[in-house]
Amino acid sequence: MQVIPTISLKGGQAVCLKESGLNAAWQVAQDPVAAAQACYDAGVRYLHMVDLDGAREGVRRNGEIVRAVAGAGLKIELGGGIRSMQDLDEVFQLDIWRAVIGSAAVNSPEFVRAAVEKYGPEHIAVSVDAKEGLLRTGGWEREERRNYLFFSKEMAALGVKYIIFTDIAAVGTLSGPSFARLKFLRDGVDCFLIAAGGVSSNADLRALNRMGLPAAIVGKAWYTGTVDLRRAVEEAGPQ
Repeated sequence: MQVIPTISLKGGQAVCLKESGLNAAWQVAQDPVAAAQACYDAGVRYLHMVDLDGAREGVRRNGEIVRAVAGAGLKIELGGGIRSMQDLDEVFQLDIWRAVIGSAAVNSPEFVRAAVEKYGPEHIAVSVDAKEGLLRTGGWEREERRNYLFFSKEMAALGVKYIIFTDIAAVGTLSGPSFARLKFLRDGVDCFLIAAGGVSSNADLRALNRMGLPAAIVGKAWYTGTVDLRRAVEEAGPQ
């Protein structure tokens, strides 16, 4: 299983979120590039990054930080404000590995289809963010009356192979992943499923690995030290 730390960027700072959204962001690292290097030194080879300025405003403001992190040898998947083919072209110029489409996947599924056709399924992921089983968009601030599982199936039908599922209610809580909803997705959608939200310990990561999930994103837990990142990588296997 891939262990994927996350670095969310807001105003050039590395921050963490709670379920209440972008207004609840707080700084967790002085230097995002140094934080990324620490991940690499622990054996991590993939990193999840989110440009929160892009997610809210539609204008990404942290590109040079993303480029610097990509230059450290990590494969970066980047989300936040990717809403058009022009946006995709711009973020891939930052030397990222995979682009993550969020709200735009809900509002413009044909954009997702075109993205997969142009860049290939290995380099496009769709972020499925949900609370109580219903999708949220616009930086988690807008509720969509759509079920997360049905939406994921729609994305798979468009050629999407990578789904990042975030249970918003678990984000930043260190309360444990949403195992039941992840199981529904694992059993219901033929995609590479990346779990996000709630990971609190190495035991949580071992449980996700036993479920057969191919990847898990770790946020607050590795910043606060409740996850030993080096040990997690060793237990999860080759990255």
